Amino acid sequence: MAGEIGRKTEHWGSRFGFIMASVGSAVGLGNFWRFPYTAGENGGGAFILFYIICVLLIGLPLLMAEYAMGRKSGMSAIEGIQSLARAESRSQNWGVAGWVGSLTSFFILSFYMVISTWLMAFLIQSFGGFEGMDAASSGQNFVDTIGQGEHPMRSKWYMLGLLAVFLVANIIIVGRGVKGGIEKAATLLMPAFFIMLLVVVGFSIANGDTGKAVSFIFEPKWEDVGFKTFLAALGQAFFSLSIGVGLMITYGAYLEPDTNIPRSSGLIVASDTLVALIAGFAIFPIVFSAGLDPSSGPSLFFISMPVAFGSIPGGAIIAPVFFGLALFAAFTSSISLMEVAVSWLEERQGVTRLGASIGVGYVLFMIGAAYVFSLEYLDFMDFMTEGLLLPLGGLLASYFAGWVLSREMLTSELGEGTIMNAWRFLIRWFVPPFIFLILVFGFMDKIQDQYHVPLPGFLTMLLGPNWVPPAG
Repeated sequence: MAGEIGRKTEHWGSRFGFIMASVGSAVGLGNFWRFPYTAGENGGGAFILFYIICVLLIGLPLLMAEYAMGRKSGMSAIEGIQSLARAESRSQNWGVAGWVGSLTSFFILSFYMVISTWLMAFLIQSFGGFEGMDAASSGQNFVDTIGQGEHPMRSKWYMLGLLAVFLVANIIIVGRGVKGGIEKAATLLMPAFFIMLLVVVGFSIANGDTGKAVSFIFEPKWEDVGFKTFLAALGQAFFSLSIGVGLMITYGAYLEPDTNIPRSSGLIVASDTLVALIAGFAIFPIVFSAGLDPSSGPSLFFISMPVAFGSIPGGAIIAPVFFGLALFAAFTSSISLMEVAVSWLEERQGVTRLGASIGVGYVLFMIGAAYVFSLEYLDFMDFMTEGLLLPLGGLLASYFAGWVLSREMLTSELGEGTIMNAWRFLIRWFVPPFIFLILVFGFMDKIQDQYHVPLPGFLTMLLGPNWVPPAG
């Protein structure tokens, strides 16, 4: 039986380290391929305008709420929400909000780490170059690499080995604690990430079709604007900030009392948005220059980009930088997601941080092995997390912060005055209903896409027959 649960005694060593860790958790693979393509297909500059508005009105208030709840409770997401509910004399059943978010982070990590092993495999391949590859041979190379090709078992054991390496790296970082592990890694990896991003962007602009990329991503296309544009922008703003998964509540528990939450949240939102805006220039000028399809989604990384790098001057040099950049983004997100489970185990079950990290890593390896041997599990977990659990966690967290907690509860965290008044209004009247829209429309569209269940007529009319909800 676990003893009395107390507040966190460890804190972030510096504000810079906290910002870097939070930006690292928010910046993921979706910033690279999903945001630029979603913008291009949903009105370009018009979509970006909607996106920024949604980030400010939906993403930023919920991010502030999660940090405030974390610091106020001083505990992980599950225990923290239950603690705040007790302090307000409300039902302990509100702990379900923490459970949904924490389980979602674990499930996302379970398939995110498999995608990361694919990146590791392609990073290794990139040192040998991709010269001579066309779309067909690149597609076959991808199938062979992930263990679905002519020699599947040999490839599967290779992927399992890479998975083990990736998880061991996560265990070492998370097991060393917040200050000595996660923060130290973030302060090294994120500056390196931004340098690599600028290098790839510079190369792409110099060697690709920048004009076509600018037109595709940024030129306002008001004729494409409709209800689906608003929903796509809303979904992208929500999914891109790592909110709704218990992560930012957990990170908030390690904040020092003098950290300004509204200002720090604004910096994190601005950094994530900046990466999303410029990431398109790391990929799409090269894609258009090579005459490839910009709408190929995840396969853009593993099929289209090798073809592009093999066909342009200097591609053999920049390819390792590109895949290393993507791997950095995946790794900083994965250590953040693992922290949610490790933090709870450490405080609730009384195990050491390293022991909790090893235990979580072992379970993740078993699940990852199942994904390696059967990609159907990967598709199902993606459907459940993105379509249902992620927006549900955000909806519960926002409703709890806005309607269950009193204004006085979080005043000490967010301050009093204009910022508090604006935050209180948005977290009550804007954030929950708009996340509900993401939950309903996104889940219905996922069902249609995954199981070919037709949407009702009025939804098809609103969304259009080819609408796809964005992913973070």
